[in-house]
Amino acid sequence: MLTRKIKLWDINAHITCRLCSGYLIDATTVTECLHTFCRSCLVKYLEENNTCPTCRIVIHQSHPLQYIGHDRTMQDIVYKLVPGLQEAEMRKQREFYHKLGMEVPGDIKGETGSAKQHSDPHRNGETKADESSHTEAAEEKQEEDSDYHRSDEQVSICLECNSSKLRGLKRKWIRCSAQATVLHLKKFIAKKLNLSSFNELDILCNEEILGKDHTLKFVVVTRWRFKKAPLLLHYRPKMDLL
Repeated sequence: MLTRKIKLWDINAHITCRLCSGYLIDATTVTECLHTFCRSCLVKYLEENNTCPTCRIVIHQSHPLQYIGHDRTMQDIVYKLVPGLQEAEMRKQREFYHKLGMEVPGDIKGETGSAKQHSDPHRNGETKADESSHTEAAEEKQEEDSDYHRSDEQVSICLECNSSKLRGLKRKWIRCSAQATVLHLKKFIAKKLNLSSFNELDILCNEEILGKDHTLKFVVVTRWRFKKAPLLLHYRPKMDLL
């Protein structure tokens, strides 16, 4: 059977950070466009910007750090493709904490132990399976414990269709985080109506088209300040203005 070897150089562009030009460490992905960077690089960049460094799409008008997430799959791929990268990074992090006189965080210890287990040829398959199962259970629990904006201020919304070209939603009343944007609502409606693109929609409040980067909190404060809940929004097919 013929095998084709691919040089690491050929795929470097897919596993390196655009901001530091190094291999991805603690890979973190922008949820809006799915571009990935080192977490430390991206967090530092977003302290003064709210757009993606690659495509310049607005991540969020005021809270871009809330719309990025750890990409475990990408990081695993990078560690498997680049020899010695994971061990070197773990060593640097341990040295950093020891230099500051701080205890090494548990996750770094865990990753180091995991790397040793993969490199030990004498460990049997049953033990690895048990440990893998334990790790997966721990990851699932961590995801369940994560705060998916449940502690945010909430906004009640009524989404009405004001066009005969689109159908109404079966469930037009929703409740979501005040930090959600008009763009998120467009994507939600497009998915529910099976539209090919969320860009085909306009969302209006008081007959005024809302900008896609407006948060619901901003809309409530500026367009619905002295009115009772729920916030009434209308959607329609996008109209090209001359």
